[in-house]
Amino acid sequence: MVLGEDSSSAPPGDAQTPSPGSKLPSDSNPAAGNDDSEVETLARQVQESLALGTHHRFWETQPVGQFNDLGDTSLPEGPIEPPSLLSDVKSEPYNLPAPYEWTTCDMDDEHTCTEVYNLLSLNYVEDDENLFRFNYSKEFLRWALHPPGYFKAWHIGVRVKATKKLVAFITGVPARIRVREDVVRMAEVNFLCVHKKLRSKRLAPVMIKEVTRRVHLENIWQAVYTAGVVLPTPITTCRYWHRSLNPKKLIDVGFSRLGARMTVSRTIRLYKLPESTVTPGFRKMELRDVPAVTRLLRQFLSQFVVAPDFDENDVEHWLLPLENVVDSYLIVSPETQEVTDFCSFYTLPASILNNPNYSVLKAAYSFYNVSTKTPLLQLMNDALIVAKQQDYDVFNALDVMHNEAVLKELKFGPGDGHLHYYLYNYRIRNGLRPSELGLVLL
Repeated sequence: MVLGEDSSSAPPGDAQTPSPGSKLPSDSNPAAGNDDSEVETLARQVQESLALGTHHRFWETQPVGQFNDLGDTSLPEGPIEPPSLLSDVKSEPYNLPAPYEWTTCDMDDEHTCTEVYNLLSLNYVEDDENLFRFNYSKEFLRWALHPPGYFKAWHIGVRVKATKKLVAFITGVPARIRVREDVVRMAEVNFLCVHKKLRSKRLAPVMIKEVTRRVHLENIWQAVYTAGVVLPTPITTCRYWHRSLNPKKLIDVGFSRLGARMTVSRTIRLYKLPESTVTPGFRKMELRDVPAVTRLLRQFLSQFVVAPDFDENDVEHWLLPLENVVDSYLIVSPETQEVTDFCSFYTLPASILNNPNYSVLKAAYSFYNVSTKTPLLQLMNDALIVAKQQDYDVFNALDVMHNEAVLKELKFGPGDGHLHYYLYNYRIRNGLRPSELGLVLL
């Protein structure tokens, strides 16, 4: 989740990416990077947070890594607090301010799903310049919130009692996350959104406590989430990189700028891609491929410190292609008919605000990529080609897993925002490099 409320006093309002406008600083040099290392950036942000002192009073009461603990090698890795007895978990929901009431959002109900979509599409995370706002589709929301074993009770809304208007939302979905050698049942917490007019009502802290209570009722005591701001305490800090597919549109809407000594026509030529994919055996994933993709993915993810523990049911849900939600492609060896490589991306458009010519930015987000026989550079270039064929405007990727090694050569440019990963009630003694993280949240 990413902060959407007043973070000077409250925990986050949400979103999974730093903002829909983690923009390219310039189109003149897509290989341009930042001289500061990510560790130095995080250290500076932590020091700024410590200096401000009052920023995190909610999180200082929670079982999360605290800034004051940084560098303390005596602290054990693993759960910060032991599980409680289920009989000790609060049985009634937390109290909301008097005008509001809890509701459980049934995303299979078309009316409710539309209410959630409207709340998010009008009030969810915007970039700092108010140019873009995430626009998760209803199909995407159902996919994101209905993984194997999901709990409907974890899809939590807040309504105005008098009018029944939905004004806030938060969710959790169950996941198995491996941390080093231990597979831990966790909740992935996401989509914390409070109506813009209610940002001063301090709804976010009670919503986080309520989703935590409902997670605990299922005997799950850990969670994972992301934020675009520094809270106590990130396990790693990643950066989004952006690859222009429709550079003229991106310049027109303010997502990227025309570089020095560059013209629009030269920029279009710079980002031009082949008309068709280049790797023999490259095709869309099908249901029959689930076992092979699961084997590939599990072996690949085993090398990272933190990664999901996917089984075939998970792979079928998260990676089997779903139109305008998730795309997955693989490479089948012409000689052995073996599935050797795999790539995927999900679709998360952004509303373009206050632009007379464009209303939607169609964005692809790199998901999971496994390269064994085909170089990752070639595999991801083929992913860029199919995304361009499907009229995406931009292809985004985090510098997690092995991505960073190929981003510059593929003409990705670093965005201007960072994404911080957090574990709730689980301590990792030392921060991770992005390349040690094998987890992509939506």
